[in-house]
Amino acid sequence: MPGRVALVASRRTPFAKSGEIFKDLTALDLAKVAVRELIERSEVDPKLVASVVMGQVVPSVKAPNLGRETALGVGLPKNVPAHTVNRACASSNQAIAEVASAILLGHIDCGIAGGAESLSSVPILHSKGMTDILLQASKARSLGQRLSAFSRVRPRHLIPETPAIAEPSTGLTMGQSAEQMAKDNGISRAEQDEIAFRSHRNAAAARDDGRLALEIAPVHLAPKYATVAATDTLIRADTTMEALAKLKPVFDRRFGSVTAGNSSPLTDGAAAVLLMSEDRARALGYTPLAFIRSWAVAAVDPSWQLLMGPALAIPQALDRAGLTLGDMDLIEMHEAFGAQVASNIQALESETFAREKFGRSSAVGKVDRERLNVCGSSIAIGHPFGATGARITGSLGREMTRRNAKFGLISVCAQGGMGFAMVLER
Repeated sequence: MPGRVALVASRRTPFAKSGEIFKDLTALDLAKVAVRELIERSEVDPKLVASVVMGQVVPSVKAPNLGRETALGVGLPKNVPAHTVNRACASSNQAIAEVASAILLGHIDCGIAGGAESLSSVPILHSKGMTDILLQASKARSLGQRLSAFSRVRPRHLIPETPAIAEPSTGLTMGQSAEQMAKDNGISRAEQDEIAFRSHRNAAAARDDGRLALEIAPVHLAPKYATVAATDTLIRADTTMEALAKLKPVFDRRFGSVTAGNSSPLTDGAAAVLLMSEDRARALGYTPLAFIRSWAVAAVDPSWQLLMGPALAIPQALDRAGLTLGDMDLIEMHEAFGAQVASNIQALESETFAREKFGRSSAVGKVDRERLNVCGSSIAIGHPFGATGARITGSLGREMTRRNAKFGLISVCAQGGMGFAMVLER
């Protein structure tokens, strides 16, 4: 048997607000930077990498299989299989789980998992009517037939179609769902802003003392490649509770509490981790950052509490690990919204929730705020959908190593009412 799955190394690009420094780079460009740097810094022999799995939520029409194109683009052997997964914001968590599963089954003993997203280059589609006209024109056998096809174009045909931002099942955006969760669960504006403030404060501290720099692969920017991006661009060290309180609600302008300040921003970036069987890692002389103890995926009715999936996934992952929430030395909870973080914490600490959802007599456990997102999280650092899970995993592994922590917990909410949780150990 291969034993435990080792988290050997991690690497990511800086995370940047979409439309800014990475606006001319694709998700594939960013993914290649993260994976290439991961291979070079870990000094792993590329011939040992037996699988690559990458997560992406909004695929490019030119490179829809991000995993395969990344593997080819960084020079891995061409016979290395690679694919792409989409579990919304938990896509790179799913990628990690798939590589870990292959290792546990003994199918491989070394693989790369990660994800990338470029929200600066979201594909814009023609309307259905315009598509039909263009197809007809492409099949025309004469200039007259082609002109006849284009003569059907009307102004309505020129309106593009962008990727959906609302849940197909509910018609609500994630922000609207977060707003509803805040109201349903009695989450105050101050509580949401406090989560955002702590995220920026902790991220700024981790940036300033060099912890975040250990994660980051610098990106040389086109066209002259003389400018190097080496730090996250969204962290606001100078933010205050007073400044956050002045921001206007976005999704319910009259009665709402979800603002741009207590929400994760649209972000470009990529992240990747190197996984091995424990035996392979030891044989090669690596000291793993951590080992994967367990994971779980859960789902809720999207019309109920869209972003409450982690509250169901976390106890499942803990049960599979034979551990409790109190055993966790560090907790990394993806911050899609302050309202989502607060709602999930409230659920985990609620006896009523435990009784109604799990048939338990007691709450899942208390979340120690001093152990939560100690290097900041998505509100401050950013959230490139397909990359966040890999960033969180690598960051937690590094911080567990630095603190000599025994156990760490990861949780990520995802579109469609899904949640992912994973337990790491050292």
